[in-house]
Amino acid sequence: MALTLKQKGYKNQIIMKTFFLILLVATGSIISKPATAQVSVSINIGSQPTWGPVGYDYVEYYYLPDIGTYYYVPRHQFVYLNNGKWIFATSLPSRYRSYNLYSGYKVVINGPRPYLNYTTHRVTYAKYKGNNGRQVIIRNSNDPKYYVVKGHPKYNGGGSKSNSKGNSGGKGKGKKG
Repeated sequence: MALTLKQKGYKNQIIMKTFFLILLVATGSIISKPATAQVSVSINIGSQPTWGPVGYDYVEYYYLPDIGTYYYVPRHQFVYLNNGKWIFATSLPSRYRSYNLYSGYKVVINGPRPYLNYTTHRVTYAKYKGNNGRQVIIRNSNDPKYYVVKGHPKYNGGGSKSNSKGNSGGKGKGKKG
């Protein structure tokens, strides 16, 4: 049984298509990377100061428009200009000794080195100067997620559960009357 020219051509087409398909699959498997899902959730509520505003699970910096200063939450440091240089310190300089961190307005900025954009921030957030007491702060929050903040009135030692009813679960034998 000899193959005709037409049958040989058809057989060659099948071989070439098969070869091309194998080559395509092999190339695709070499070039492609396995799909990976990355989920990153950062929470630093326990690192935030009690004078910080509520509503943020993660904060890198606060900008304090009343005094043109930043606070870096991860290192608990204030960042302020002094003679043209940015100073990192655990406390504010004496020129701000009368500033009340609890009532002053705070702008949350999550990004690296925001003080390099100080000129923009000073203009953008100038409208918040003098907005004293217009933010609910962590210290005054009744949300249990803030009970992990040291200094909160209901601080639970950094644990995730709170027991606001005391050691007896609210079933004590107090005096009636």
